Amino acid sequence: MSGNGNVDQPTREYPELPAGATPPGPPPPPTGAGPDDRPVDRPVDRPVDRPVGGARGGGAARGLLLVLGAAALAVVVLLGTQVAGLWPSWRNPFAEEQTDRSGPPLLKSIQDLSRYVAAEGNFQVVVDLQTDRRYVPDFLLNERTLFVGAGSVEAYVDFSKISEGAVVTSADKKSVEVKLPAPQLGETNLDLESSYVFAERRGLLNRLGDVFADDPNRQREVYRLAEEKITAAARDSGLGDRAQANTRKMLEGLLRSLGYETVTVTYTSP
Repeated sequence: MSGNGNVDQPTREYPELPAGATPPGPPPPPTGAGPDDRPVDRPVDRPVDRPVGGARGGGAARGLLLVLGAAALAVVVLLGTQVAGLWPSWRNPFAEEQTDRSGPPLLKSIQDLSRYVAAEGNFQVVVDLQTDRRYVPDFLLNERTLFVGAGSVEAYVDFSKISEGAVVTSADKKSVEVKLPAPQLGETNLDLESSYVFAERRGLLNRLGDVFADDPNRQREVYRLAEEKITAAARDSGLGDRAQANTRKMLEGLLRSLGYETVTVTYTSP
């Protein structure tokens, strides 16, 4: 092999056969092959130009990042305009909404009052109402309700019932005597915002009956009992005596400001 560097020379040469050696022939046919078995010309596999997988994946990932970036930018812009008051606030499409379809109030009557409310008492009562059947187990047919009722009662003097001659003054206009009707107690005003059902226990048959026929006035009885108990408590609370004292004090201050030195206030029997 020549060592001239200016001429292209093969880098490897096949070794020469020794003298008298026979060159190798074609390989023998496979075992079991018949005389008809001949070599078949097969097409030579040629490389096919295909896109590189890394380049395809990189382009898809880059596009996804661009989409996500644009979406994030849009969210930031919308939030910024919403905070600045330039965009309406978002609402939950599944939020609970309340619709008032009530009609207008109907005026039934007007009553002129000449009452001087001199005292007011605030009361609270716990109603424990139980309804059951004899010889029937409680878990089948039983109703028990614990209701906390809060209400107020007014004590007033009705000036419209002052009779003629109820106000008597002295000749020197220094003293005056006033006769008033005794204070009365108004109706119990149950405060629905402060009243509530504390606990309720109902039997199996009672609950089953609500499925077929629910009674919207089922709690009416506990409301009625609460009003009755508050009214009875107001009678025994001395609310009427407080109303007398307050009314007397009011009239004394009013009449003395008119020049009367002696003011006497008395109450007739109810």
